[in-house]
Amino acid sequence: MESHRNLPTNTVGFCLLPSELIQYIFLHLTLPDIIRIRSVNKSILSIISDKEFVRNYNLQSASAFATWLFIYKKRWHGDAILQGFVDCSNQWFKILIGELLKKVVPPGEDVYLLAASGNFFLFALNTSQQLVSVNHVTRAVIKIPQSPLGPRGTSSWRRSGMKLFSYPPGSNNFQFLFAELNESRPILYEYDSQTDIWVSREARENDGILSHGFETSNGCTFLSARDARSGSVVIATGSQYETPIILRSRFSRAINEEGQLAIGFSRENSVDQLNIYGDGKMMIVRSDNIHDATRKVRVMTGLELWGLSVNGRHWEYITTVPNELIEQIKKPYGAMMGCLQQRDRIIRAILMSNLEGIWDIIWLNYDILKKDWSRIVVPECKMKGSNMAGIALSSALTL
Repeated sequence: MESHRNLPTNTVGFCLLPSELIQYIFLHLTLPDIIRIRSVNKSILSIISDKEFVRNYNLQSASAFATWLFIYKKRWHGDAILQGFVDCSNQWFKILIGELLKKVVPPGEDVYLLAASGNFFLFALNTSQQLVSVNHVTRAVIKIPQSPLGPRGTSSWRRSGMKLFSYPPGSNNFQFLFAELNESRPILYEYDSQTDIWVSREARENDGILSHGFETSNGCTFLSARDARSGSVVIATGSQYETPIILRSRFSRAINEEGQLAIGFSRENSVDQLNIYGDGKMMIVRSDNIHDATRKVRVMTGLELWGLSVNGRHWEYITTVPNELIEQIKKPYGAMMGCLQQRDRIIRAILMSNLEGIWDIIWLNYDILKKDWSRIVVPECKMKGSNMAGIALSSALTL
C-alpha cells in the first residue's frame, strides 16, 4: 500500500525510543501505514512482526469498528487502481493489487470489484465470466470454481444479493453468499474457501413461528433475491436456521407509485427513485430533474432509511436524513450508485454520483441508538478521467 505521508527522516533516533512507546505509536497507525514502514529498517520490521504486537493490533482494529471504503477505478490509458479510505483517517491509500491480479487475469480482461471483507477482495472477470479472490496480506490469488449458476458476467452479480465474510477475522478463510431466483424459487448459493466447494440450498417460506425475529444483531444475514417498488423477496440465513428463510417484504405504508424505480444504480433522466439495499436495510434516494436543455441532470431531494420488520414481512420506515444535511451534500448528477451496510448499531451509506466525468462521494452514518445522522467527509479521490469499476465497504483490515 502507498500513502502520501513522508517517511520519518530520523529513523535511528526513533528506534532508540523504548519499545513499549514505539508499539503504542504503531498501534494507532492505520494498516497501510504499518505495511509501508516495515521496510524502513530491521528494528521496525522486528517490532511489527512480533506475534504479541500482531495480536494486539488485530484486537484493537476489531474493537475500534473502523470501516473501509474501497474503490476500484480504471484509467483510460493505464492500469486499474484499488484505493481505500478508512473513516478514522483523512486520506486515500493506494492498495497495490494490480501485480497480484496479473497472476491469473489475462491481458485485456474486464475486471470488476464485487465485495470486500477483512483482508479479502472478490473480483468478477467479465470476459471469462469467473470469480477471483485476492488476499492482499498473504498475496494469495485464487480462481473460484464455477458456481452452480454457470458463467456470469459482472452485471449478473447484484450487490444487494451478495455477502463476503472472512472467518474468523484475520484468518485465511472466507465465505461468499449469493441469493438468486432460479425458476421462481429463491436459492442461496454458498462458496467456502476452506473446502473450495459451492453449496446451493433452497429457501423455505417464513412460517412466522420464530420467537426472536429477524435482526442483524441476532446473527441474521439478509440477501435480496428480487426487488421491486411494491416490495422484495429477501433470503434470511444464519447459524440458527436449518435452512434459509424467504421473507416476502411489502411496504408498511403507501409510497409514491408514479415514476420509475432503479435498484442500486441510476443513470436515466426519468428515474425518480433509487433504492439501495444492504443488511436488511434500504435507502431510498429521491430526486428531481434539473431543467437543462443541453444535458440530462438530476438533483437529490431526499433520503429515507427503511428496515425489515421483526417478522420480516414488511419494510418499515425508520427515518429521513435532515434537510440541513441534504443541503450540504446535494449536487447535480447524471448517474448515481451506492452501497449500504450495518455493523452493530451504525448503518453506513455510500452514494457515488457522476456528472460529465466528475465523481462525487457521499458517506453518511446513522446511529440507531442515538437516532442521529452524521457525515464522513471523504477527500478527493482523483477519479477524473477514470471509469469506476466497483465499490465496497469492509471491516478493519488486519495484520
